[in-house]
Amino acid sequence: MTLESGLSFEYWEGHASLLRAKASELVQMPTPQKIIFSSRSFAHSDVILIPKNHLKALPVTSEFAALSLRRLACDSNSSRPKVVHNFCGYLMLSPCVESIKKPDHMSPGINLTSQRPFRMLFRLLVLALTAILADTVVAAAPTVKLDAATLTGNSAGSVHQFLGIPFAQPPVGDLRFRRPQSIQAYNQSFSATHYGQACPQQQLTVPILQGIPQEIASGVLNTLFAAVFPDGEDCLTINVIKPATATSTSKLPVLVWIFGGGFELGSTAMYDGTAIVKKSIAMGSPVIFVSMNYRLSAFGFLASKEVKEAGVGNLGLHDQREALRWVQKYIPAFGGDRTKVTIWGESAGAISVSLHMLANGGNTEGLFRAAVMQSGAPIPVGDIEMGQTYYDAIVDDTGCSSANDTLQCLRTVPFDKLKAAVDDTPNIFSFESLHLAWVPRADGVFLTDHPQRLVQKGQIARVPFITGNCDDEGTLFSFSTVNVTKENQLVNYMLNTFLPGTSQPQILGLLDEYTENILEGSPFHTGILNALTPQFKRIAALFSDGVFQAPRRFFLNFTSGKQDIWVFLSKRFKALPLVGSLHGSDLLNSFFLGQELQDYIIRFTVTLDPNSKGLFSFKWPKYTTQDPKQLIFLDGLIPQVVGEDTYRKEAMEYLMQLTLDVSV
Repeated sequence: MTLESGLSFEYWEGHASLLRAKASELVQMPTPQKIIFSSRSFAHSDVILIPKNHLKALPVTSEFAALSLRRLACDSNSSRPKVVHNFCGYLMLSPCVESIKKPDHMSPGINLTSQRPFRMLFRLLVLALTAILADTVVAAAPTVKLDAATLTGNSAGSVHQFLGIPFAQPPVGDLRFRRPQSIQAYNQSFSATHYGQACPQQQLTVPILQGIPQEIASGVLNTLFAAVFPDGEDCLTINVIKPATATSTSKLPVLVWIFGGGFELGSTAMYDGTAIVKKSIAMGSPVIFVSMNYRLSAFGFLASKEVKEAGVGNLGLHDQREALRWVQKYIPAFGGDRTKVTIWGESAGAISVSLHMLANGGNTEGLFRAAVMQSGAPIPVGDIEMGQTYYDAIVDDTGCSSANDTLQCLRTVPFDKLKAAVDDTPNIFSFESLHLAWVPRADGVFLTDHPQRLVQKGQIARVPFITGNCDDEGTLFSFSTVNVTKENQLVNYMLNTFLPGTSQPQILGLLDEYTENILEGSPFHTGILNALTPQFKRIAALFSDGVFQAPRRFFLNFTSGKQDIWVFLSKRFKALPLVGSLHGSDLLNSFFLGQELQDYIIRFTVTLDPNSKGLFSFKWPKYTTQDPKQLIFLDGLIPQVVGEDTYRKEAMEYLMQLTLDVSV
């Protein structure tokens, strides 16, 4: 058996005393190390599978596979290859394979051809596994030097990963509820091969499910979530995923990801950027992907007069800002260009991105040059003292109410006790829904005024950006209000829960814009379908516009003509029952499936223009208020069209004026 790339097998028929594998192309480094082989049985033959992380980069065909490999059924009567299985990331050696040819630029992966069965050879391969284990050449782990420390990462084909790097001192003990403290220098070498633990996650309340007690369903969900994504206070870590060929002189553009989750949950471990970096390499526009953890819920967004006086509000945003400073200091060591950083987020991550554009009077401090916001814009929140109710509840539940300094008392409370008190506050799937307990608010430090007022003042970073929404942002969050079935109940809900501080005439005027007609509700354009309750589609439309669409439109009004802007709307998955093009569904396009939006974001990171230079490529026009064009992603044969960003114009203008008059 021979491989054109240079890997060869030497054997003696009927004798398995020696089997050596020599590699020049398919493995990465000349350092002999042991690797694990597995032998499995199929209908026609056995195979040996070699894990993908021991192989060099070859054309990527999906997010999940480093290689696209074809197994051939053994057929002594035919030398014609038969594709019977697609292995994700494994090199397959089969007795019916005579040669393995390295692919050219037109090939989807390694090509296998067969002329005659090599069953005897394969038996020798299986018998000689010990020799293979001793002599196979595999990749050495990548390293990077930060200060006096050497970090050891992972090799994933064409990509190197450095995971779980601390970017600030652990916010524990007396550093709890304080701004992040910088790491002065790395003095000890360490392994950077696994994601760090998530920051403490808010427990969720599962919306009412027929036949399942809510407490049981919520308990099961939270237990599973905690098992998959363990959390703890020592959580401020950052991850860097880069092309394997990048060196300290490469100066590649950098894409910094900020995850979403309602400022209550989420972690970098949920979002592996490896496929994005591999896609960028395949596009000929390599980028470096960075992601960071930040403090969530009360740990990151505690709000009260005590917090304001101490200057420790919006700690989650301060964590993100500290991570961006870390990028400026250390990204050159990974091959990145500190002057070419794009910040990108979804949902709470996108809101965070928008608030970084408002921080420091709109001065970026050189931390980023562009921004991408999926389902998030400056939200209509008020002063940090508006979170006093939730602060007082935690103080009472932890036994700190009699302390002279309640904030300092909270720093001394055992973690489990504090976490239990936080979990007793409303979460994103509670009845309060998108009227969040823990959210960025004007603190006088990070946000010197209400976000909408900062936008009106023009205190905005003048950098190019992409922004957009899913068509049915509010449906996912409307299940918690299924007991609101009548108009008078909806009026009370809006007055007392969703928009407290508003007047009844204001709410009635709002409901005139968002009528009870199910034909006009969300999921939009689904007719009489999806009306779970008489008010469900109406509430979903209010949530969609009030929290997501109208703030974006408001932001555009004050940025149009002052910087380059591209706007999108995702209408994919519209056929999903009850939820339609729900919040987060655009992540499949931009992150997990690597579709068109991912390509646009990569190009934007590199060139500050999402469009390809190809003569026949689809063109995404810039947005202006005079010509409010947006790119619309659709299901079906026509996946992209250009439309107008003018839907529900009067209703959204009413919403924005209402929230300007009454902060929430």
